[in-house]
Amino acid sequence: MKILMVFDFDHTVVDDNSDTWVVRCLPGQTLPDSVKNSYKKGQWTKFMGQVMNYIGDQEVSPERLRSVMETIPFTAGMTDLLTFILENKSIVDCIIISDSNTMFIDWILHSAGLQTAVDQVFTNPAKFNEAGYMEVQCHHSHDCTRCPVNLCKKKVLELYLSERSDRGVEYERIFYVGDGGNDLCPTSCLRECDVVMPRKGYTLEKLLDKLQGQEDHACLRATVNAWNSGTEILQELKTSMQT
Repeated sequence: MKILMVFDFDHTVVDDNSDTWVVRCLPGQTLPDSVKNSYKKGQWTKFMGQVMNYIGDQEVSPERLRSVMETIPFTAGMTDLLTFILENKSIVDCIIISDSNTMFIDWILHSAGLQTAVDQVFTNPAKFNEAGYMEVQCHHSHDCTRCPVNLCKKKVLELYLSERSDRGVEYERIFYVGDGGNDLCPTSCLRECDVVMPRKGYTLEKLLDKLQGQEDHACLRATVNAWNSGTEILQELKTSMQT
């Protein structure tokens, strides 16, 4: 029996949004209104494709992109938490489910030497094309009406748990750590023994509070434990390992 740690990435593992942080690679560190105004609700991945096209048009090199992304700050206590997970891989599995992209997350984790703490990353695929422009694709297609068109985190988590079960791995407890609105959907597949950990003051905490205030909130069985820093999550994990 093992423990599974599931993390969102932006405003959870790192203390900002990697998709907006990338704009710092531009000389003026801002996008023109023509690009900003092209965003349509629920179509963030498509919008990021337009952002990366604009950045490519400004002849920003892949090396410049990477160096800027490596400066994004980790949330307080998160490097200690991931280091502890790395040191306890026989007991703790760790995955990231994020609406960022493969290249940003890989660069950021590698810069901190923490890439091996994470067993799998589920996010939008990204690559550089022949012209040196980064292309971002949707992670998958799904029929969930509550989630962005490119990613349903519940579908990802359920598939991961099913595949692990097929390999004989069952989790004694799952910790789901996130902050955003798209982190609500996967909490409905957690069990009573599991823990959902929303970041204090962020959207997920507010949505969970609202859900708990309803008479019929059977879709939320897990314990809710909000956090301010990775240090608090680490303490929860250590306590769980001792019981």
